[in-house]
Amino acid sequence: MMNQILFAGVIGLFLTLVGTPLLIKLLARKGYGQYIRDDGPREHASKRGTPTMGGIAFILATIVAYFLAKVISGQPPTFSGLLVLGLMAGMGLVGFLDDYIKIVKRRSLGLRAKAKMAGQLIVGIAFAVLALQFPDARDQTPASTKISFVQDFGWSIGPVLFVIWALFMILAMSNGVNLTDGLDGLATGASVLVFGAYTFIGVWQFQESCANTQTLTNPSACYEVRDPLDLAIVASALMGACLGFLWWNTSPAKIFMGDTGSLALGGALAGLAICSRTELLLALLGGLFVLITMSVVIQVGSFRLTGKRVFRMAPLQHHFELKGWSEVLVVVRFWIIQGICVIVGLGLFYAGWAADK
Repeated sequence: MMNQILFAGVIGLFLTLVGTPLLIKLLARKGYGQYIRDDGPREHASKRGTPTMGGIAFILATIVAYFLAKVISGQPPTFSGLLVLGLMAGMGLVGFLDDYIKIVKRRSLGLRAKAKMAGQLIVGIAFAVLALQFPDARDQTPASTKISFVQDFGWSIGPVLFVIWALFMILAMSNGVNLTDGLDGLATGASVLVFGAYTFIGVWQFQESCANTQTLTNPSACYEVRDPLDLAIVASALMGACLGFLWWNTSPAKIFMGDTGSLALGGALAGLAICSRTELLLALLGGLFVLITMSVVIQVGSFRLTGKRVFRMAPLQHHFELKGWSEVLVVVRFWIIQGICVIVGLGLFYAGWAADK
């Protein structure tokens, strides 16, 4: 079990450490450089032209690491693992088209808003519908129609409302990571922490799975998750791939992930939360993404209602830059905030299990 998880993480790390420089050279040769907004912090002007679309590196590394782990173990892929990878790749494709149009077509806003939303909706709906299919021997599907925190609770909301709920999560997280990706290494480092948390959650759920009721001391406290081990493998591959990418993405960044990477990471986070039955817990585990998203909502809402801005600039990381904080200082302190969110989230996850013992 642990060999697959460790192997996936190490391979993901190795592939991005070695592969990202090759991607940097390829993107630089083609002139695929980052577009920098003129209304952003002045210090960011020096980043103009830095290769972008770096998300390609960790998307491919994650997929390769997952399948190599399955080959080495001699076990077939599971539907839960494939669905999360498919959601990640699908959202990454939407982001890639957006990046490509920005860079190659020289259209600063990338995809039209309606086209970008349509792409996200298609990918999200496909994931949500398929996640309610493929029951296993215990009639468990990759996703559940119940809302979940540390596991499912309450009544079923039905397939239609579930699809709407899943879409909300996917759109919220993908755009949350996208808004966070404004400083070198910020979104990448924060994602490493959350994927690390989901690696732990997957391992714990596998050990306490309801499929193993004969070996559990308290079967009533088990987890009804279809493929927890595979979710841990996917999360480990993502953690390793993002960590290797961070080597090149940290300040001063040699490459940016672009919308290709940010939408993919957000999709992967939402997919892991839905399939591991920790949907509401994701709001805490990914607390930094939620905080930064809310700063934009507050800024826009305040300006439209009162004509005044709450922050010097939104998203929140740019507010602190304009207050005089260096980019590295903002990133490290925001990583600390994200680390606290992960610790509290995992603490609540464990407390939920302990309360049922």
